[in-house]
Amino acid sequence: MDFFVLIVLVLMYLGIIFMPSKKACISLGATIVLIVGGAVTPAHAFSSLVNWNILIIYLGSLILAELFIYSRIPAFIAQRIVERSPSIGIAITIILLLTGLLSAFVENVATVLVVAPIMIELGKRGQRNLAPLMIGLAVMANLQGTATLVGDPPSMLFANFAGYSFNDFFFKLGKPSIFFAIQIGAIVGALYFYFYFRKVESDIKALPPEGIVSWFPLVLLLSMIGGLALFSAISARGGIHPASGIFVLVLAFVGLAWLVFIKKEKEEAKNLVLHLDWMTLVFLVGIFIVVGVLAESSLLRQLAEQLAQWVKGDVFLAFTLIIAISVLISGFVDNVPYIAAMLPVASALAEAMQVQPDLLMFGLLIGSCLGGNLTPFGASANIVAVGLSEKHGSKVSFWNWVKLAGPFTIITTIAASAFIWLVWA
Repeated sequence: MDFFVLIVLVLMYLGIIFMPSKKACISLGATIVLIVGGAVTPAHAFSSLVNWNILIIYLGSLILAELFIYSRIPAFIAQRIVERSPSIGIAITIILLLTGLLSAFVENVATVLVVAPIMIELGKRGQRNLAPLMIGLAVMANLQGTATLVGDPPSMLFANFAGYSFNDFFFKLGKPSIFFAIQIGAIVGALYFYFYFRKVESDIKALPPEGIVSWFPLVLLLSMIGGLALFSAISARGGIHPASGIFVLVLAFVGLAWLVFIKKEKEEAKNLVLHLDWMTLVFLVGIFIVVGVLAESSLLRQLAEQLAQWVKGDVFLAFTLIIAISVLISGFVDNVPYIAAMLPVASALAEAMQVQPDLLMFGLLIGSCLGGNLTPFGASANIVAVGLSEKHGSKVSFWNWVKLAGPFTIITTIAASAFIWLVWA
């Protein structure tokens, strides 16, 4: 049976690599094969292996993010930054930093779509290639998506496996957690882009005016953040409070009701719901089940024991190896199934080496999330950014992406990893 599970996992990975647009169908198909093959029962698969609380939080946060885009608040703030900055290089750097912070609480693709119009206008005013601006936008969004529980699906998978609450992403066991490691990386990344854009000249006063539709979506977004923090504080069992998902979904329904009955935007609300990333939700259901079955087999523990023998008790080597492998793989392969499969391995490896499991799991999270910045197809936000850039006449080749995003990936990964090592080793 272990061999059967391994074959299904390998075939699922190959399918996702060669047919990424069909990844939801592939992961669900793998689930059906495992159920039919007797590796797991339907009841166990859908009741125990799938974390519906995580999925509901993801769905609710997607709706709130779309409402925030509708409000035009991010674009308004970005425009004000441009108008009041002493140079376009500083303006771009500040916008990229704020883009990252927004992405810590809003899905990465949504963040790119929010800020892209401002970057497009900056590209036009500067009469320069738009591609570097869009690359910067995507990689900063991906970077900060790692920082909080609601930032990106890999963070949710990590929280589910490690039993991390919303607040644990900020402080855990009295130590600064992954959020602060990512902020160190973001500062280093912002400095990198400042030196790249510092000589850009542009008429920064000539941007089209932005008006705020409403502040209410911001109130809902802040309520989600505050509510998740409060639920984490009162959770007796640790991890994500069982009521968190319902709370976020209620806020999302309040936002949709506001859009329909207060703003009288029934068609807007309909389009918002129809165009949500439903396929990622289906994809995650399949991933939860396939990796859950894998974790219940003996395969991952055998792999962890083999790795422990290979690194020969050298914790720094194990930490560095996990990060390096994760960066390379995630640059070319979807990081969701990768991190889901590797979290049990990292935990078992830490147990075999008798070290803090958080250390190796943090390394896995950083490497797999930041590694997505390495190539133009390493993350969904990258693909969207490339599409927008090319739509406005700026082609983005593979090597042009790597030339700018490659050094960014390396220095931000080193900075965030160094912080984790110093605090958690």
